[in-house]
Amino acid sequence: MANPYELDLDKNAANYQPLTPISYLERVARTFPEQTAIIHGNSRTSYRDFWRRSLQFASALARRGIGKGDTVTVMLSNTPPMLEAHFGVPMVKAVLHCLNTRLDAPIIAFQLDHAETRVLIVDREFSSVAKEALALAEVKPLVIDFDDPEYGHDAPYPKGAPIGTLDYEEFLASGDADFAWSMPDDEWDAISLNYTSGTTGNPKGVVYHHRGAALMAYTNTIHAGMPRNSVYLWTLPMFHCNGWCFPWTLAIQAGTHVCLRWVRAKAMYDAIADHGVTHLCGAPIVMSLLVNASEEDKRQFPQTVTFNTAAAPPPEAVLSGMADAGFAVTHLYGLTETYGPAVVNEWHAEWDELDKPARTAKKARQGVRYAALEDLTVMDPETMEKTPADGETIGEVMFRGNIVMKGYLKNRKASDEAFAGGWFHSGDLGVMHPDGYIQLKDRSKDIIISGGENISSIEVEDALYKHPAVASCAVVARPDDKWGEVPVAYVELKPGRTATEAEILDHCRSLLARFKVPKAVIFAEIPKTSTGKIQKFRLREKARGETGA
Repeated sequence: MANPYELDLDKNAANYQPLTPISYLERVARTFPEQTAIIHGNSRTSYRDFWRRSLQFASALARRGIGKGDTVTVMLSNTPPMLEAHFGVPMVKAVLHCLNTRLDAPIIAFQLDHAETRVLIVDREFSSVAKEALALAEVKPLVIDFDDPEYGHDAPYPKGAPIGTLDYEEFLASGDADFAWSMPDDEWDAISLNYTSGTTGNPKGVVYHHRGAALMAYTNTIHAGMPRNSVYLWTLPMFHCNGWCFPWTLAIQAGTHVCLRWVRAKAMYDAIADHGVTHLCGAPIVMSLLVNASEEDKRQFPQTVTFNTAAAPPPEAVLSGMADAGFAVTHLYGLTETYGPAVVNEWHAEWDELDKPARTAKKARQGVRYAALEDLTVMDPETMEKTPADGETIGEVMFRGNIVMKGYLKNRKASDEAFAGGWFHSGDLGVMHPDGYIQLKDRSKDIIISGGENISSIEVEDALYKHPAVASCAVVARPDDKWGEVPVAYVELKPGRTATEAEILDHCRSLLARFKVPKAVIFAEIPKTSTGKIQKFRLREKARGETGA
């Protein structure tokens, strides 16, 4: 029997449009044109002007032949051009690639080549490393300098010299504020590219689509509890998973972006008190800065500020300190491949009545799926059978839904492996509790998350092995109150060779970005199995023991 609800009709423009976050900005600019969209230093940008400048950005790109399938790379701080890029680039169906501003030149060069960058916009804060990367790269993009007028007299270092052929404002002025932007041809089309910190070899390029970005923007308003006219402080770098999609999120509720170039305690407290900040996101280092700020840097404010963090569960003392300072912490979990956090520790009011050990145990769990994620589970990755929900049986955390990446750029093998069996394999090991909450137990890829940055232990070990005195080494995470965790190196020297900790660290600094350099070098025999495999779990236990954790 035929289904009468088929109606014998096809989708048409009247009843079907591809999902995209671009339309959120168009709507809010029409509805609340005078609402402040962006605060940056002494400057204020209304939603009318935010929309107009984004259109100019798109038009300027189009006039230079940028369109579908082209990559626009930006190396920017949390500043207005970064927000404008999140809308202007996809308006011409191009793909936005945000560079991690903390990377070294060889990795930046690899990303520029792999992404086939056509346009590169560089904040002058990063012009030196960008210039070095461009010299190493094969691509020759149009380079545009951003000279921030709000750079600040208290900058930790001066601006670098211009390296481009155009200034950002000059580039924008070449565009038309009445530009006729277009919807994506398909909501599955790519909107952005974010690189992971791979465990081996070069990082993988994670491709996001318009549908996922649009849905994540909606779901952020739910799980971050963002009402109309929320005020969001940019402590999370926008280059991290497109700022967890918050550049697109705030337009939904006519929220205000408060830009912050450097994450410092006084600047954060001033912004919160002066602008009425209601929400921010960040790694444990940001909480540490807030809690441990000097009394002269702290400010009083009447509102409770929601702080979303997606690293290791914060210790009870940190949570208590944050509460006393006026912050409510929400614990999240996710990966670059899931548009940032896609799991939330949904807190039950009755858990507040538990004794401290039981309450801490609840807070240690990563949680349940976001509303926009269709499924979250723990499985045996070999059999693809779900593990018992007993809080003890370890398996791999798996995701399924519309806020999972499109795939890895130019890497079909890695994409197929990641999606084997119809689930995204996170590479994280965890358990499922009887109430459906997941809890991580280990990282199968040995990634160290320090201050919100992913550090591959294998990459650091490769650098250590290049020292002529190193016979064997292993890098593991050591808990750290400030950074969440930091890399430490265990090193065995070759017979008859000598090296000091300082020499090893200097060697690493010559090969690695500064944040990847081990915080300590311990000279010791490396524990191995009978087949010679390094027993990292023993070193992790040793590292935890050395901190008393």
